[in-house]
Amino acid sequence: MSGHSKWSTIKHKKAKVDSQRAVVFQKYSRELIVSARLGGPDPAGNFRLRTAIEKAKAAGLPNDNIKRAIEKGAGAGSADNYEELIYEGYAPGGVAVVIEAMTDNRNRTAGDIRSFFTKYNGSLGATGCVGWMFDQRGVITFDKSVDFDKLFEAAISLDALDVNEEDEQYKVITSAENFQSVTEGLEAEGFKSESAELTRIPQNTIEITDEKTADQILKLLDKLEEHDDVQNVYANFDISDEILQKLEA
Repeated sequence: MSGHSKWSTIKHKKAKVDSQRAVVFQKYSRELIVSARLGGPDPAGNFRLRTAIEKAKAAGLPNDNIKRAIEKGAGAGSADNYEELIYEGYAPGGVAVVIEAMTDNRNRTAGDIRSFFTKYNGSLGATGCVGWMFDQRGVITFDKSVDFDKLFEAAISLDALDVNEEDEQYKVITSAENFQSVTEGLEAEGFKSESAELTRIPQNTIEITDEKTADQILKLLDKLEEHDDVQNVYANFDISDEILQKLEA
């Protein structure tokens, strides 16, 4: 099983710079608010909140901001009524795109996302039009100082789907249903992860060989990622490093 899509790899390379932007902090805060609202403010009993806290800390979100977001979600402040939504569509070249959003105004968000697709020669589709092309998976990453054989044995015994090496890390892949049990099981075995998240992995990828098409795809995905209401963007394309270097030049 392959790991993330090309877009995910590109995003990871940009993460250090992006994490300094206020819009990224806003995304983590929204996830904290919603997680606390749905499962309570205690991370010991709320796995989604615990993983949200870990991701927020890794991105540099100050502890005071994390605390305020959790309190807001738990009802200690005037919490915005965020709604979780999924948008699906096609980028240029027939590339499938799935967008996870949190919004307090679905009309505004849908209008903005539709305009982005139109501007960059894509099309926003109906719910379900491309979502089936992605498998929802848990991805738990470990530094390569971990003993791979021991990690593999422990992960498989906990019913993980696969363990592979990618982006200079070891990645344990789980089903969405087993994500929590595998994460906590590996922790109990003494394996300290660098990150743990639910993601969407494309079943197949489309090779983009045209530079103009690749440029439009990347601009569309960048625009989507920059939107305040968008939490995550997934796409099923592959672009060669050669084309990427030309676009970055």
